[in-house]
Amino acid sequence: MTYCLGILLPEGLVLASDSRSNAGVDQVARVRKFELISLQGSRVIAILSAGNLATTQSVVTQLREMLGSGGVRDLYDARTMFEVARIVGDTLRETVVRDGPSVAPYGDPTGSFLVGGQIAGETHRLFQVYSAGNFIEASLRSSFLQIGETKYGKPILDRTMTRETSLDEAAKLALLSFDATMRSNLSVGLPIDMLRYETDTYSTANMAMLTEEDPYWNALRSNYSNGLSNLVGSLPPPPRWSSG
Repeated sequence: MTYCLGILLPEGLVLASDSRSNAGVDQVARVRKFELISLQGSRVIAILSAGNLATTQSVVTQLREMLGSGGVRDLYDARTMFEVARIVGDTLRETVVRDGPSVAPYGDPTGSFLVGGQIAGETHRLFQVYSAGNFIEASLRSSFLQIGETKYGKPILDRTMTRETSLDEAAKLALLSFDATMRSNLSVGLPIDMLRYETDTYSTANMAMLTEEDPYWNALRSNYSNGLSNLVGSLPPPPRWSSG
């Protein structure tokens, strides 16, 4: 299992993924699930993956091998982020059709993706590609998308995310969403790969990998946990309701 999160804001995008892969309780590995494709001044494309690792790695590898080919699936030539999402969906669909019958007796062969970024000539955009290869697009009304182990990290986003949230505040909330997920599900774990992309910059300078030793990550978790405990302690207890 994994957890990937994408947040769309007027200022730009926050995209984050964990790195834990589980093939059983004694087969835990760290695998990068965040692929970044960029051309300075032209495009930044992030592809985050969840699901069957062999399937998602196959999709990403095929897309990597097509870069610069001039073919219909060359992401360097894609005119819009919608076209990028369609290419990812088509490649996923074909991979599952080819490999799925052989994999299905041993487990789920499918995967899913978050695809976000910006191509010159349009604004930044964010898509969720389903296992069937179809996809939806985020909007400022529905500003975040999740794949993988989504349920534990969703409440804090539902409570606090608005279209007025700043990019830095969204990055903070994204990490707290990962903290909540990791506390409740051991199949999600560090490192966390995270990009804060500012619209129209076509820059990946704000890409980071947070590990167990990262001082900001540890301070954020500790301060949030202590603050939450103090807040709960300051709230009045419920009244003693009468059964009658």
